[in-house]
Amino acid sequence: MNTLLSINNILATEMEPRLFDLDLQLGMDAILTMIAVFTLFLVMSHLLFNPVRDMLEKRKTKIKDELDNAAADQEDAAQLKADYEAKIKDINKEAEEILSEARKKALMNENKIVAEAKEEASRIIQRANVEAELEKKKAVDEVKREMVSIASIMAGKVVAASIDTSVQNGLIDETLKEIGDSTWLN
Repeated sequence: MNTLLSINNILATEMEPRLFDLDLQLGMDAILTMIAVFTLFLVMSHLLFNPVRDMLEKRKTKIKDELDNAAADQEDAAQLKADYEAKIKDINKEAEEILSEARKKALMNENKIVAEAKEEASRIIQRANVEAELEKKKAVDEVKREMVSIASIMAGKVVAASIDTSVQNGLIDETLKEIGDSTWLN
């Protein structure tokens, strides 16, 4: 009985609720669970985490390259801008020089044209003066011819009428007065 009692006591003590309820089975389950979680972590790390890390690294490299390219492009653009601004300044200077040269040529042409026009005007005036003189001489010659014809007509009348010399002198004086003394002076 004693033995029975002692077995009952042992069983009763074993059946008592324990604080952590630790037994060999629980320890084995915990170790297996840890191994499974660690294995799952390694598998997931290999299958998921490494590709994600690679993808992030590639993206980081790509972004860095794009930033470097953007910086290089910005430097190139700044250089091109400076070059174009310098070219624009040069072009503006050339344009001013060309305009200045064109103004000088235009002024020279203007002076040349004015001089030629003055020269042509003086030639026209000289020609007009010469023509006026010729017309004047022609008119004087015509008046003289007219006077000669009138004088010959008068002489014919005088001879025909046999007028004395005093009448003849009176007719000549009268004719001269009609024509004028200035005609004979030219």
